[in-house]
Amino acid sequence: MPSHSVFRFGTSKAKSLFMQRKNPRKIAWTQLYRKMHKKGVSEEVAKKRSRRTVKHQRGVVGASIDAINARRNQKPEVREANRKEQLAKSKESKKERAAERKANRAAAGTGSQINRQQAKGSSRGGSLKA
Repeated sequence: MPSHSVFRFGTSKAKSLFMQRKNPRKIAWTQLYRKMHKKGVSEEVAKKRSRRTVKHQRGVVGASIDAINARRNQKPEVREANRKEQLAKSKESKKERAAERKANRAAAGTGSQINRQQAKGSSRGGSLKA
């Protein structure tokens, strides 16, 4: 059984507008309109002030703010030259490390062939014949 709400109106004008399905927020003399358009509230409450966000600059791990600003204010040519220099250094160190590894492999390489064959045979469970 549907329950119906009972509406009681103060005036026939209010009832008529309700029956015409008028939106009370658009009718200037209603309480809903006044609340929605903030009428009569300005006397009581002063306008709220909004907080301004204050921006701060901070350093990050491994770089102080002074270092960061110095980098930022560098000329692009200087920055590019530094970058190329760093790249050259890293390439050089890579080559050196590769050469060291090669030398280590060559020194240990004579016995490594036999060791590999022994390891292969033992992993299969068979014995290695010399």
